[in-house]
Amino acid sequence: MTSIGTGYDLSASTYSPDGRIFQIEYAAKAVENSGTAIGLRVKDGVVFAVEKLVNSKLLVPSSNRRIQTIDRHIGLATSGLLADGRHIGNRAREEAENYRDTYRAPTPVKALADRIGLYVQAYTLYSSVRPFGISAIFGGIDNEGPQLYVVEPSGIFYGYHGAAVGKGRQLAKTELEKLDLPSLTTQEAVFEAARIIHLVHDDSKDKEFELELSWVGKETGGLHLPVPHDLWVEADKRGREALDEDMVD
Repeated sequence: MTSIGTGYDLSASTYSPDGRIFQIEYAAKAVENSGTAIGLRVKDGVVFAVEKLVNSKLLVPSSNRRIQTIDRHIGLATSGLLADGRHIGNRAREEAENYRDTYRAPTPVKALADRIGLYVQAYTLYSSVRPFGISAIFGGIDNEGPQLYVVEPSGIFYGYHGAAVGKGRQLAKTELEKLDLPSLTTQEAVFEAARIIHLVHDDSKDKEFELELSWVGKETGGLHLPVPHDLWVEADKRGREALDEDMVD
């Protein structure tokens, strides 16, 4: 049964006869049209990588970043509408601050993902608002070790060892499944993340992109930080070389 064009997609509070909420599906489509973002949960931390598509050569490099710091020990990578990602980042920082004020302790990553999931889900209940057009990858280190969660436009969230969202998510997930993530170090994961982002980028269809990399783990003293420039350069170089080797094969 199809309900496209019959009016059931005009509001997030309306179900179609076959039980679908089209506004949420459209929000997921906005994520699919955006650059790929991945997260790797490894033995000593979490690594984020984002394929930030550059829409104009006039843009200042490193502006409009898609990786954000939420708390000292938690990072966020988003794929989808940039403004929605910033809003969710701001909301996540408020939730993390509220948790610290209430419990006098750093926010567990799962607790933060749960709160943001409830917030996102509230935007699927009323006709006066629209769902958020992003998928958000939260990662960090807490008392239970490295943690990685993805919050979808519907508000549901899952925990992952490796996660990918955006237009290249299927190929990225295939590559992530080939890795022995629990045995990798964060430094090794940086190189793998850069390789995967270069692999999923489609030069024939997509514009130029900037590779964003960040990590949190033992290498950073438990803080979420951008990957050092020299390591970023080396990871970017290896990613391009691996792509060239694949094309030759």
